Parts: sequence; C-alpha cells; structure tokens
Amino acid sequence: MKFKVLITAPYMQRELENYGEVFRKHNVEIVVPEVKERLSEAELLRVIGDIDGVIAGDDQFTARVLESAPRLKVLSKWGTGTDSFDKAAAGRLGIAIRNTPGAFNEPVADQVLGYMLAFARQIPWIDRRMKDGEWSKIPCFSLAQRTLGVIGVGDTGKAVIRRAQAFQMRLLGNDVKEMPAGFIRETGIEMVDKEVLLRESDFVSLNCDLNPTSYHIMGRHEFERMKEIAYFINAARGPLVDEPALIEALQKGCLRGAALDVFEDEPLPQGSPLRTMTNVLLSPHNANSSPEHWKRIHESTIANLMDELRKERAAVG
Repeated sequence: MKFKVLITAPYMQRELENYGEVFRKHNVEIVVPEVKERLSEAELLRVIGDIDGVIAGDDQFTARVLESAPRLKVLSKWGTGTDSFDKAAAGRLGIAIRNTPGAFNEPVADQVLGYMLAFARQIPWIDRRMKDGEWSKIPCFSLAQRTLGVIGVGDTGKAVIRRAQAFQMRLLGNDVKEMPAGFIRETGIEMVDKEVLLRESDFVSLNCDLNPTSYHIMGRHEFERMKEIAYFINAARGPLVDEPALIEALQKGCLRGAALDVFEDEPLPQGSPLRTMTNVLLSPHNANSSPEHWKRIHESTIANLMDELRKERAAVG
C-alpha cells in the first residue's frame, strides 16, 4: 500500500536528502511545496486533496482544509505547537495529530537567558558603540540583583527557571497547574498570581502554550502593570501577545525593553515599528536553532507519521 505524504515543515524540507531512503522503504511518495514560513488555508487547499499524511509546520490546518482531505490520516507536527490545527475537526474526521513534546526546551531556555544577559550587561549596545568608534562606559547590572517572572512554568519555563537559579535571581512563577513540591524546593521559586508577578519582576518571560485561554495573555493591562525598568521576553508564541499594545507600551516608556523571537504575523512585516526600536532585540522565530535537537525532531516526526500510517495499512489488510 502506497502513501502520499505532504511535507510542509521548512526544517524537514531542508533535510529530505538524508531521509529519502526511509520514505522509499515504507513506500511513501513525498510532495514538497514551496514554503516561506507556513502555508495558509488557501495554499493547503490547493495540495491536500489526495494526501494521506503530513509532516507539518505551523500551517493553517483549518476545518475547511481537513474536510477537503478525504484520505488524510495523520498530521505529524515538526515540533511541539499544534495551535494552528483545528483539533475538533481532526477528531471528528478521525485524523490523528502527533507532535514531539519538549522538543526545544533547552535551546529556547538558552535564548531567554541570552536575552536577559544582553540586557543586563548591555552587550549589543556596547558593541555597537565600540564599532562606531566610541570608548564610553554604559551602566550595567548583575542578574543576581534582579527578579525573573516566568508566565507558564511548563517544561520550557522550568528550564528557564533552572538557568536563572544559577545566577542567584529571585524567581517568580505563574501557571494554571500546581507546581511539584520537589521543583519548588529545588529552585526556591515563588508561585504567585499574574498581577504580583508583573508588578515585582525585572524580567518577564512568556513560556506558555497558545490556546483559547492564553491568546493575548499579555495586553495593555498587563504591560501597564510592569515596572518601567522591566524587560519583556517572548520566545513562545506570537499571538500570546497583543503586539500593538506592546509597541504602545514601549513607545510610552511603560517598560525598558523587549526581546521577541515570535510575532503575531510572521515574517514580521517590514513596516513594524519593532524593527526600528533601539531597546528591542529581535530574532526570526529562531530560538529552536540547534542541529542536535533538529535531528532528533526529524527522526521522531517521521516515526510518528509512520506509526499512524502503519495503523491504516494494518486496518485495510
């Protein structure tokens, strides 16, 4: 039995020559469309009709797309986030959704700490002045003198907390789930409500999942509650943040700076004010960058795909 698989995950597309034999072994024909960042509903509708499985990125697998794919059996997500998939429609249509939980906890946590150190030690700004010919001192501070607040203390949030612990920071957390007592003892984290976290933190790191309850979890109200000397970091999901509200807060001086790896609209539009703000650090959804982690995700994503397709093969005899 032959299967036709659509590969829309950009990271997977780049490595297909290394996995061609795996697909041939399992009698899988692959379809590789051009993808800049992700496929829209309209783009998926043009290619999904005869597809049995997908190795997907952050594509818009809406109910309309899924209903237009009568053969589709599995969406195998490259990575963790499946917020762009209509899970209710997939369940109704018998389409399995598989992902790789905890795929990038470590590199994302490294990115968050990198942002914090850049702000604390003013590394990008000192470098820029030196290269412009200046020799001038810039006031800096130690992380040990500051408080980190993490909204979303899941696997990635915990990795951020453990790194910050090594810098002797005061640690605050906010999560809908109760934290294990062992983790609290290990790290000394104080679990508080979001208002307290925003009011007392010098750095606020957003590390929660995107779902209907967390959409725009950071908006005008939240930014107004932060210290004027505080920094905001988002390396989770763009729509967690009301981006115009963040821009307004930065313009008004409601917070000292921000670091963003993800955005509501990706790629970030050329006209975004964020691109010209000197107190904002930007990266192009790159916090997962780690060849070692990528390799593991390639392999587990293919394994998840084939696991579901084998079930289909067994069912039809």
